[in-house]
Parts: sequence; structure tokens; C-alpha cells
Amino acid sequence: MEELAKEAGITVRTLRFYRERGLIQPPRREGRIAWYDEHHLARLRTIAAMLERGHTLNGIADLAATIESGRDVGEVLGLGEPTEETPVRLTPEALADYFEGEVTVENLATALELGYLATDGDEIVHISRRLLDVSAALVREGVPLADVLEAGRQVRVHADALAELFIGVLTEHSADDRLEKLRPLAKAVVDAELSMAMDRRLRRPPQP
Repeated sequence: MEELAKEAGITVRTLRFYRERGLIQPPRREGRIAWYDEHHLARLRTIAAMLERGHTLNGIADLAATIESGRDVGEVLGLGEPTEETPVRLTPEALADYFEGEVTVENLATALELGYLATDGDEIVHISRRLLDVSAALVREGVPLADVLEAGRQVRVHADALAELFIGVLTEHSADDRLEKLRPLAKAVVDAELSMAMDRRLRRPPQP
């Protein structure tokens, strides 16, 4: 415990307090010896970083519990399944930096439920670099993260329906080995239709 506290730059008393609050996992025990490892040190450094960002210990404990209850990365990404998305590995404090002031227990739980986030040891994995970047950009423009996540939930319903439509059309008229080649064409149709739909709505006269 003394070695771990020294490495983390805290006192043994503080370390004991964190243990009592459940902020770090119990050590591995061999007889009367308690062994701490790099995972305990990583958690302590995360706690320190999030305290510096203005989170309270109660908030950190709630965030940690929410993350630990989430699905692991293999379950969310589907090992071996095809994807065009690039996952991003983040520490909890790096995630907090992306969405400053918006990483709440509620938002984190929603992101885990939607499968945007997964856990892999001490790291958090976001399933899509594109989604992560555009979500952060919307938050920087003043859109609350809760609204971004709710929009994502609704978009997914329509996206699933569109995917079902195009997969049906493509499988009816093409061999299975050509589906990946035709995939960009289906996406281009959706992108063009979305662009025109936004044009129509932006041209509408303002309501009195």
C-alpha cells in the first residue's frame, strides 16, 4: 500500500479512504501480503485527473460504477464482424476532455446502453472515431450531449430501416460477394436524400 501510494503521489491515508469508498478494487492477497498492480495505479491516476477537472469523489464513484457495469468491447464490437468504423481507445479523463462538463452518469449510461462505448480493462472504447468527433463538435457548438445521444437513438431506428431496405434490394439483384462493393452506392443515396431533405426544411418560411 505504501509503494502504491508513493507511485500515485498520495498519502496512505488517502489511499485507504479511496478503498473504503470503493473507488479502487481490493488488492490480490497472498497470505498476509496485499498485492496492488498497474490497474490500481491507473485508477488512482484517473481519480486524480478527474478531481482536477472538477469532478467530486461521489461523482467519480458513480461514473466508475457505471463504466464497470457496461458491456465489454468484444460484446459491443462483435469480434470478426465487418465494419467501416475505427474504434478509439480513451482513458476516462480523456473522455471527459472530449465532452467537458457533459460526462455525467446519465450520459455515460446512455452511451453504454446505445453501444457507443464499451470497456476494455482500464480503458474505454468508443466504437466510431467519426461519431466521437462529430458528437464532440456538436457539444462544442452548444448542443447538450444528452440531446446528441437522444438524436443518435432516433437516427439508429431509421438507419436500421434503411439498411434493411438496401440489403434487401442488393441481395435480390447481386451476389453476396458484391455487397461490400455496392455498399458505398447505397450510402451515397442516403447521403443525397438527407441533404435534399435538409434543403427542403431550411427553405421553409419561419412559422409565425
